[in-house]
Amino acid sequence: MSSCGCLYWNRVTDVTVPVIDSFSLPSPIPQWPPGNGFATGMINLGELEVCEISKFEFIWGTDMAKNRKKGVNFFKPVEIPDGYFCLGHYSQLDEKPLRGFVLVAREVSKSGSPALLKPIDYTLVWCPDDWTEENVHGHGYFWLPLAPEGYKAVGFIVTNKPAKPGLEEIRCVRDDLTESCEPHCLLVNTHSKIAESLFRVWKTRPCHRGMHEKGVSVGTFFCSCLWSPGDDLNIACLKNLNAKMQSMPNLDQIHALIKHYGPTFYFHPDEIYLPSSVSWFFENGALLYRKGEPTGERIDPSGSNLPTGGRNDGEYWIDLPKDTSEKKLKRGNLESAKPYIHVKPALGGTFTDIVIWVFCPFNGPGCLKIGLMNFPLSRVGQHVGDWEHVALRISNFTGELWSVYLSQHSAGVWVAAPDLEFIEGNKPIIYASRNGHAHFPHPGEFLQGSANLRIGIRNTAAPSKYSLDSSQDYEIVAAEYLGDGAVNEPCWLQYMRKWGPTTVHDSRAEITRILNRLPATLRCSAVYIFNKLPNELYGEDGPTGPKEKSSWLGDEKC
Repeated sequence: MSSCGCLYWNRVTDVTVPVIDSFSLPSPIPQWPPGNGFATGMINLGELEVCEISKFEFIWGTDMAKNRKKGVNFFKPVEIPDGYFCLGHYSQLDEKPLRGFVLVAREVSKSGSPALLKPIDYTLVWCPDDWTEENVHGHGYFWLPLAPEGYKAVGFIVTNKPAKPGLEEIRCVRDDLTESCEPHCLLVNTHSKIAESLFRVWKTRPCHRGMHEKGVSVGTFFCSCLWSPGDDLNIACLKNLNAKMQSMPNLDQIHALIKHYGPTFYFHPDEIYLPSSVSWFFENGALLYRKGEPTGERIDPSGSNLPTGGRNDGEYWIDLPKDTSEKKLKRGNLESAKPYIHVKPALGGTFTDIVIWVFCPFNGPGCLKIGLMNFPLSRVGQHVGDWEHVALRISNFTGELWSVYLSQHSAGVWVAAPDLEFIEGNKPIIYASRNGHAHFPHPGEFLQGSANLRIGIRNTAAPSKYSLDSSQDYEIVAAEYLGDGAVNEPCWLQYMRKWGPTTVHDSRAEITRILNRLPATLRCSAVYIFNKLPNELYGEDGPTGPKEKSSWLGDEKC
């Protein structure tokens, strides 16, 4: 088991304890090249030093005997190093293998008031409706630490008995060392007779996330009977005030991480529009057009004659030549294809995002699925120049792969490591959908629309002989935190305009013709769902390049 494999201990003899599976990556984590503070187990945030704890003691769980798929378990961290203090407890769904973390902290420098203080009391947020003095075992009690003035709690405590926890159990953090956080991923939603409202539990994350943001996820949860969207939370996350970013990997460590975790992309066996390198796309006839000029200009293989900087103002765009080479360019060239990699800090520098961009010269038309019927489309969804990406989120405490973001057209999804397939050790497998190149963690059919009604845009993914191993022939195109000159950005990365033309045609008319052939009852549902799909599915509009995406500086959409 790797050093991050989550374990649990039980010291409570009067509470039923579920059998909880833990998760480890398929292969051990290697010894990373030396340098800086990456994967040393601890991260300096300025006045605080934090350590990641992934070993837990089970405290309480809901619905353990009734429906495990809907159960949620709560844990306290154990084996906390001397001098460090608990900041809150951990929670996760019972249906998933146990894998998570909470941060513990100690003070390493002082600037006036202590960085950490004990709470002055606790507030009972929720407890079972039927507990009595004679019936107190096997129930969960949720406690909010009451912080001293000028301090904030960053997590809750759960007990299985009604007595208040000791004040030594947890620490609160000085205001200026915290950032605001928000709830996401609802874990518990149950009625509370005590508060006459719904009791809910969520995971938490910093409100502001991105390459330059300082918020640090503590790994704790938020719970309340009264909270509603728009309200402030009564807990916070941490803030990284250490400008040196010593926990981020150096260049040698980046290469080691890519070689160890670089995913293999599988394209559909019937895929026509395969990826290529950017230089192959330019060398084989891609043209740069300027507004008002009827003919395009050949692009240098390095992209050196592309306009750089500025913004996507519609003044320039790239298009395919209208000759015999157009068909060749659309099909791409898998042999030349190369992943382009952007490395950046995430969650205040406690994680590293290795973002892997893949370029396809052409995105093919989509396919409608309505019930059991499939309707291949002739133009809807197609465009020149398709940029897709995945992001590997890696813990800077240990160097362990934590999750992978999969882009899926205009959005995407984070997939935790236990839900991935792996090849050759710890390399994830990514399946790209036919024509559209959306990414999925498993082969199959996926709908953009309504899965329940089986109505939407169909995405089909499957393994094949067409694959791209991103751990081998790749190019690091940006890692801003390493400083000027550490990575040479290619000329084409500075091109901020569109990689394909905007073509105006009535794509909705094609879908309308199909919908009008359906029975009235089915047609109403289909029209409702397709009206909710993004407009980009209906036009032919080339995308902007990686640096123009909101995720370049920010976090991924989800």
